[in-house]
Amino acid sequence: MDMKPLEALLQRGVDNAMLRLTLGSHCLKMNDAGTAITHLQRCLQWSPDYSAAWKLLGKAHALAGRPEAAQDAWTQGMAVAERKGDHQARKEMQVFLRRLQRTAQQPAATPVTTS
Repeated sequence: MDMKPLEALLQRGVDNAMLRLTLGSHCLKMNDAGTAITHLQRCLQWSPDYSAAWKLLGKAHALAGRPEAAQDAWTQGMAVAERKGDHQARKEMQVFLRRLQRTAQQPAATPVTTS
């Protein structure tokens, strides 16, 4: 997907939740976690009850190596999804959160040294 037309919309002053979600999603697919986070946070300023944005924001934070922020985003997102009756999004975020917690509980690999 070419982001130039979407970025041109922003430059012309068009700004809304859907545009920011689309930009954030694309940045996430391109492994640009920092830019994705910026767009998704802006999306949530427009529409704080957008459970899909919370889900992607958690993924972006996880990609950026910020597990606490990912956990916070998914926890908030699950609450939003529960309120809205968006059961699929809630279940997905629960799975992501469990995976994140399992990863955090795994002991760090011990480096092998040779003498």
